[in-house]
Amino acid sequence: MAKMMAIEGLDGSGKETQTRLLESRLRELGLDVVSLSFPRYGQTSAVLVEEYLGGSFGASPKSVNAYGASSFFAMDRFASYLREWKKLYERCDVFLADRYVMSNAIHQCSKLPCEEWDGFLEWLFDFEFGKLGLPKPDKVFYLHLPVKESQRLLAQRCQSDGLLMDIHERDVEHLRKSQAAAEHCCGRYGWEQVECLDNGKLRRIEDIHEDIWERVGF
Repeated sequence: MAKMMAIEGLDGSGKETQTRLLESRLRELGLDVVSLSFPRYGQTSAVLVEEYLGGSFGASPKSVNAYGASSFFAMDRFASYLREWKKLYERCDVFLADRYVMSNAIHQCSKLPCEEWDGFLEWLFDFEFGKLGLPKPDKVFYLHLPVKESQRLLAQRCQSDGLLMDIHERDVEHLRKSQAAAEHCCGRYGWEQVECLDNGKLRRIEDIHEDIWERVGF
């Protein structure tokens, strides 16, 4: 069975870039590596996710409660697992996920009072890993980037690509609470927190990669 690793972080933190660099380096070792990004945008399994993030159910993330929104993302992972990546996961050496179950933990905890976080997290991980049977990652890397910097980089990307922010991305308070939830999870579940800033300045992409590589365990 594959060793599974997930890379999480706010938008602009470099999840896609770091996933790609890690995939390349693992392949250099002769390993069979599969890399996927979640949600599976463009597939039927992600329709509810796309409607939710696009504001069809309300312009605020809180328009759909933490449990309902979590189910949208969970069922996208579950459906795509059954028809797309289950066999890939079972045959490869390493499976890399650019966002995964932990994104639900980060973004949906933010809708709840802090004292309800642990109860929600227990429900979430039992639902996705237990009830649905999705693979549990061996390691989780959280790219820690302050919300202000995340917003700046996201705005640049949207302007460059002609994209609109979704309801998570444009809600700064939601993102602040999501950051706090992520830090809570790093402490509670042992996620590897990787800093994207050094003395207030963005670290080099290569340096962040080396920081991740030292903790990968290969």
